[in-house]
Amino acid sequence: MIDCGWGRLLYAPSFASAKDLVQALREEQPGRRDIALYVEAPQLVLAEAPSELFLDPSFIFRRPLQARDAAMEPEAAGVSVRPLSTRADIAAINRLYAMRRMVPLDPVVVWAQRHSEGLTYLVAEDERTGEVIGSALGVDHVAAFGDAAGGSSLWCLVVDPQTRVSGTGESLTRYLIAHFARRGRHFLDLSVLHDNEQAIGLYRKLGFEQVPGFAVKHKNLINERLFTSTAEVDGLNPYARLIVDEARRRGISVEVIDAAAGIFKLRHFGHEMLCRESLTELTGGVAMTWCQDKVLTLRRLASAGLRVPHQCTAGDPQANAEFLRQCGSVVVKPAMGEQGRGISVDVRDEAHLAEAVERAAREGGHVVIEEFCAGQDLRIIVIGYKVVAAAIRRPAEIVGDGRSSVAELIERQSARRAAATGGESRIPVDAETERVLTGQGLTLESVLEEGRAVQVRKTANLHTGGTIHDVTAQLHPALREAAETAARALRIPVVGLDFLVPSPEEPDYVVIEANERPGLANHEPQPTAQRFVDLLFPFSA
Repeated sequence: MIDCGWGRLLYAPSFASAKDLVQALREEQPGRRDIALYVEAPQLVLAEAPSELFLDPSFIFRRPLQARDAAMEPEAAGVSVRPLSTRADIAAINRLYAMRRMVPLDPVVVWAQRHSEGLTYLVAEDERTGEVIGSALGVDHVAAFGDAAGGSSLWCLVVDPQTRVSGTGESLTRYLIAHFARRGRHFLDLSVLHDNEQAIGLYRKLGFEQVPGFAVKHKNLINERLFTSTAEVDGLNPYARLIVDEARRRGISVEVIDAAAGIFKLRHFGHEMLCRESLTELTGGVAMTWCQDKVLTLRRLASAGLRVPHQCTAGDPQANAEFLRQCGSVVVKPAMGEQGRGISVDVRDEAHLAEAVERAAREGGHVVIEEFCAGQDLRIIVIGYKVVAAAIRRPAEIVGDGRSSVAELIERQSARRAAATGGESRIPVDAETERVLTGQGLTLESVLEEGRAVQVRKTANLHTGGTIHDVTAQLHPALREAAETAARALRIPVVGLDFLVPSPEEPDYVVIEANERPGLANHEPQPTAQRFVDLLFPFSA
């Protein structure tokens, strides 16, 4: 048995009997995930404890290792792979695990084993920023448990869903192939869920093939989705699913009303609450009106003493041009819009202003022209009139490789964002994208030199390819107070407030929008879903 920091790997052939293996699985610690690997007769193991264990719905893939593999090098530009070396690396890996809802590492266990011959913890860094963007664990079966077959295995491959660098997962896998080939190991195995087509495609590309083999796990809350039917909630988007999963974990019953719309009902001891993602019956009609119309939002927040940008409703071209001259630069947006649609940022001339107004008008309703305020885009989540999470949102960005056109880089980055968010985040290629590129002297056909980073949108909205980076711990008290004041002014118990700030650690700000249905899933590892369910069912915690 090998303690990997998130649970134990149990090498099934080393156990004298199925009964002994089951007894070991029963000793799984709370919050951990143990895996019995290479179970030769799973029916005998399950027969010992059918109510406690289940057969993992994963495939085992294997790549034979040869001497020439020792020279294999990670080939992705901009990615550097190395063994874990600091306690900060462990924290960085756990940040990635939290984003992917994986079991976190026990820092004490991992730190004690950082020089182990049996376990190799890897991190992948973005060479441009130094940020940890991926990780994997390699297990040397010979060093760990004297495997006569001379094998090794790969576990917990994880990549930051927001990285702009491609090939991170492949680089980590190639590193382990070379690492174990140099040690003379005969093969590298891995376990992958049967429906993870993206990962299976990567492994097949690198020469892995499926081999017979079974894994058995314990029926616990971590593994619940693997052994219970999820048909009822499978159609929900990530924002609704996060809340539903937290409710089910507490024993709160869930009834999906309209999966496509994210509408569901929660019921606990006779108390019911109807939700559409994070929007609930606790949000009143007036609060909805204040949030949905951006003119009313800023008027209300200004009346509460909060700092907001100057704003006007788009009218005749002359009036619009006069407002632009007064401000120098403006933002144009549909007053009732959402998810970043129809927004143009940092508009500086009358021709672009007219185009932006027309684009926003296509979204329906009246159009708002707003003073452009420079700064970082800060989203603060307030639940129960208390700040729960804060994150900086950054516009979609691509990084050149010296070969690909801007259009190709956008397509790849958009595909990565879509895969990481269940299709919620994609980079549009439209007139606004072309305007942003033109402002940097680029077109969709331009080829960027390797390592050059280019913003392709001005708005940082997740739905238009933006990324989100947690800053809850760094949030200045003045920003926290402003967010809670805004929630009270709008009389809304769950809200996402958009600020523009020079830094989340400084007190200066303007508030630009309020979202009555914020995406709580965007703020992990902060406990947004937990605080949301606490608000609805305070005695279920």
